[in-house]
Amino acid sequence: MIESVIELLKVIFLGIVEGITEWLPISSTGHMLLVDEFLQMNITPEFKDMFLVVIQLGAILAVVILFWEKMWPFQKKTPTQPAVRWDTIQMWLKVVVACIPGAVVTLLFDDYIEAHLHTPTVIAAALILYGIGFILIENWNKTRTPKVNTLEEITYRTAFLIGLFQVLSIIPGTSRSGSTIIGALLIGVSRVAAAEFTFFLAVPVMFGLSFVKLLQFGFTFTSAEIWTLVVGCLVAFLVSVVVIKFLMGYVKKHDFKVFGWYRIVLGAVVLLYFTLR
Repeated sequence: MIESVIELLKVIFLGIVEGITEWLPISSTGHMLLVDEFLQMNITPEFKDMFLVVIQLGAILAVVILFWEKMWPFQKKTPTQPAVRWDTIQMWLKVVVACIPGAVVTLLFDDYIEAHLHTPTVIAAALILYGIGFILIENWNKTRTPKVNTLEEITYRTAFLIGLFQVLSIIPGTSRSGSTIIGALLIGVSRVAAAEFTFFLAVPVMFGLSFVKLLQFGFTFTSAEIWTLVVGCLVAFLVSVVVIKFLMGYVKKHDFKVFGWYRIVLGAVVLLYFTLR
C-alpha cells in the first residue's frame, strides 16, 4: 500500500514538472530525464521511455482548450461571419511547413540521439549554452523593433525558418519552446507572437511523437500502467493551464532573460553534481 502511494506521488511530481517545463523555455525533456535520475519509478524501461513522451499529451490538451478559438477554423459566431476561417487554416499550413525540418531530422537521427546524447553532460551543456543565448539575444533585441507582431503576420518563409531552429530541440536540454522562441526572436518576431506560434507548433509535434512512441510500445497496458498514464497526463494538463496563462501575461511585460539565467544555474549545478558523483 505504502509503495503504491509512493509511486503515485512520483507520477504526480513528474506531471507537475512536465506541466511547468513544457511551456517555459527551460527544456521539459532535460528536466524529466534529470528528475528520473533521482526519482526512480518502479516501471519497465520500455514503459518509462514511452511515458516520458506521452505525458506531454496532457500539456497539449491545455493548449488546445485555452487557444481553441484561435486554433479551430470552423466557427461561426455571427450571421455575417464565414463558417470557415481561412486565416486559421493558413496558420495551420504554416505550422505544417515549420514541422517539416524537425520531422525529417527526427526520423533520421532520433534513435541515435536517444542512444548517445541523453546524458547529464549533454543536457547540462545545452541548458547553459541556450541560457547564454537567451541573454545575448534579449540584450541585442533592446535596440531592435520586431518586424512581426502578430500570428497573422508570420509568413511561410518565417514559419520555415522557425522550423529550422526547432530542429535544435532534438538535443536533450535544448527545449522545443526555447529553440523555437530563440529562432523567432532572431528573425524579428515579437515575444508574444513567438510564444503563440510555439503553442501552435507544439500540437502536431507532440501528438506525432506520442503516437510514434505508443506504436513502438504497443497498445497492451497493465491496469497500473494505464493509471500511471492517466494521472501523469491529468496533472500535466492542470499545471499547464496555469503555466500557459502565466507565460502569456509575463511575455507582454518582460523579456526571457530570467529563463536564461535559470538555465545557466541549473546546467552548472547538474554538471557539478555529475562530475563530483
